Amino acid sequence: MTIKDIARLAGCSVATVSRVLNQYPDVSDATRQRVMSVVEAYHFRPNSNARHLKQQVGQRISVIVKGTQNMLFSEMVEKVQLRVQDRGMDAAVYYVDEDANEVAFALQVCREYKPPGILFLGGDLEHFQRDFAPIGVPCVLLTNSAQSLGFANLSSVSTDDAVAAEKATDYLFDHQHREIGVLGGNWSGSQISYRRIVGCRNSFEKHGVPFNAERQCEPCRYAFSDAYAATRRLLDRNPGLTAIFALCDVIAIGAIRALRDRGYRVPEDISVMGFDGIPVGAYSLPRLSTIQQDTRRMAERGADILLERLERKLPPVYETTPFQVLSGESVAARRDWR
Repeated sequence: MTIKDIARLAGCSVATVSRVLNQYPDVSDATRQRVMSVVEAYHFRPNSNARHLKQQVGQRISVIVKGTQNMLFSEMVEKVQLRVQDRGMDAAVYYVDEDANEVAFALQVCREYKPPGILFLGGDLEHFQRDFAPIGVPCVLLTNSAQSLGFANLSSVSTDDAVAAEKATDYLFDHQHREIGVLGGNWSGSQISYRRIVGCRNSFEKHGVPFNAERQCEPCRYAFSDAYAATRRLLDRNPGLTAIFALCDVIAIGAIRALRDRGYRVPEDISVMGFDGIPVGAYSLPRLSTIQQDTRRMAERGADILLERLERKLPPVYETTPFQVLSGESVAARRDWR
């Protein structure tokens, strides 16, 4: 029996159950009675360590999300909040721009709100290397690896982006594509997108195909409109493309719209491969072929690691989560291949 089960049986949210169990005053008597009836009926006992921890720190953990239009992070935020609430705590969520310094923002949050711990969804390693040292609370970085940084209070959970991007590009080569464009991201060496470019280049080398970044690649922000404009620039520079590897699903969907508006059919004329596996990709037309990250495990492990480090001092951990290639409908074999 968890507080999610209690919430379902009592007909209210997990957050409301958490507030009842922690004796917050801003809950109606009727709701409080309904929740406590379920608690008593199932002999539920809250986790004493989590309750003691909450009483001890008295603040909510902070979740800092990098990018305001990243659908992958939107899905993960919900999973993080549920996991934290299951442990009897609350989370305050903050959004910063894709190009903002998330670590500088975290320092400001620490000064103003004194959170017991911070969970970063996305992050530029250059910002962490330069600005993270003054942050003294336990932190976890999701979707990017902090292993190279060596901070004792910074753990991470991520996908092996280089390997996953290599598999995505292999998938296009397996469908006989050779003229492949790469779309999206910031290619600074500290960015997630850089490692995806590295994986893409590894696949080109493995298949004996030259990789010319100036001709084949076009960076852009993780947004539909930016992807749309970047696709048009890529096509103008390289009209012979038969496939595009987009560094995230949002970019892939924006690219498909741009291709259709240019008169191309997807996948009959140009195939499109995404990365992330966000739910909307399963409902796009055509259904998106992509790399699906295990966002549930990533979010839940990130929350668990942070809460464990609030309860006792432990060394940092650096985990990678699995991924899989989803075939979808947006990639087809090159029609003129013999």
